[in-house]
Amino acid sequence: MESLSYEEAFTRLEEAVAALQDGKLPLDRAMHFYQEGMKLAQHCDSLLQKAELSVQQVSIASDGTFNTQPIDI
Repeated sequence: MESLSYEEAFTRLEEAVAALQDGKLPLDRAMHFYQEGMKLAQHCDSLLQKAELSVQQVSIASDGTFNTQPIDI
C-alpha cells in the first residue's frame, strides 16, 4: 500500500466504499473492505499531510529563527 499514489489509493478507497454501500456483501467480505478502506484512508491522509508540509514558505525572522507559512496556490 505504501507504493500507491494518492490517486490510486483514493480510487481503491472509493471502490471499497461503494462495495460497502451496496449492502449485499457477506460479513467477511464487508470486513475485508472496511479494513482495507481504513488503511487506504490513513494512507491518503498521510500523503496529504506530506504534501502540505512540502508546500510551505520558509522565512528567516530578524532574530535568526525560521518561520514557515502555508503557500496559497
